[in-house]
Amino acid sequence: MTIDTNDRLAQILSIDKELERIKDIDLLLECLLLQARREANADAGTVYMYIGEALAFSHTQNDTLQRRLKPHEKLPYTYFTVPVNDESISGFVAKHKIFLNIPDMYNIDESCPYSFNPAFDNIADYKTVSSLTFPLIAGEDELLGVMQLINAKDKKGHFVPFKESDIPFFEVFARFASKAIQRAQMTRNLLETISRIAGLRDPIETGSHVNRVGAYSMEIYEAWSYRNKITEDERQKMKDNLRMAAMLHDVGKVGISDLILKKPGKLTDEEYRNIQSHTWIGAQQFTDKSELSRHAYEVTLRHHENWDGSGYPGNIGNIFEANKYINKKLPDGLAGKEIPLFARIVSISDVFDALSSNRSYKRAWAEKEILREIEKESERKFDPELVDVFFSIFSTIKSIRKRYSGETS
Repeated sequence: MTIDTNDRLAQILSIDKELERIKDIDLLLECLLLQARREANADAGTVYMYIGEALAFSHTQNDTLQRRLKPHEKLPYTYFTVPVNDESISGFVAKHKIFLNIPDMYNIDESCPYSFNPAFDNIADYKTVSSLTFPLIAGEDELLGVMQLINAKDKKGHFVPFKESDIPFFEVFARFASKAIQRAQMTRNLLETISRIAGLRDPIETGSHVNRVGAYSMEIYEAWSYRNKITEDERQKMKDNLRMAAMLHDVGKVGISDLILKKPGKLTDEEYRNIQSHTWIGAQQFTDKSELSRHAYEVTLRHHENWDGSGYPGNIGNIFEANKYINKKLPDGLAGKEIPLFARIVSISDVFDALSSNRSYKRAWAEKEILREIEKESERKFDPELVDVFFSIFSTIKSIRKRYSGETS
């Protein structure tokens, strides 16, 4: 075994240790793609996940296109699917579960069943030269997805073919990546199951709704973190925790009667106080000492607090004794930065998604109406700094909404 081989195996073990810390599937896929690109010195890359007998476009990175954007601006979220068949490169790799190293994408031998579609290059003004595409397989034969690395670079930054000698490294990398993906998928599935249970009581709490709220919140936090000079390590850790905590924001609705949640008419004062109790019922589920539980506790308990102090539940003391407030007035709400940051973020995300979604009792608001409402509520309901951040990344927010539009909200 050569020194280089030992070094690369050590690198894989180091990557695997980092991956164990990441629980959110989207953050994990971003990290995996970035690590793979670094190892191959690739300009770009894409991850496809195997969903419903097709490959779903999941994540993309492209250094050339990223340099054309403003600092910290992101490539838009996109969603499309690719059939698992011999016609496309990624479909061929998924079908046959093999590695495919193509040195020149515009000169693929005519005898090959697959071909390169230059549509993206034409739209983005980009030139794809080389690709290394490989399957992500769990266990013996379970296809999880496909990773495609684009445009290896030489020392001068010129696009060149990928090295055949790199393939053994990526065979090992793919095995470690697949195990990490399985772990993160189990976590996401658990969160969505919990949300679906809440959805049995309140049809608002669909998988798409909680995925959007989680994704909006993560993007708002990331943009805020750059403004506030948060370190990269802290940023990544907090994004992971926030994404999951945000998805659980209304889990306390499982403790509210269907007769109240689904009541078509106006609620009585007591019924409204019952609705308010979902905040502390949710928080009661997250009292262990883990970091995720701490953030989920804050989000579930505080996402209805308002910047000006007019929200709820306020300083209710022991959350396990808070049901006494169903029969009497709640204390004054928390205000300003008394409200935890993650709760202030989720408040904006939740309201935006509610206003932009059709419900049985209302139509979705027009985009201009929503933006006017959020701007109007700055300094009353919402943290004004976070409202400013929200507007600064609104193109990303819109692309997230489009990506997670699969379910009726």
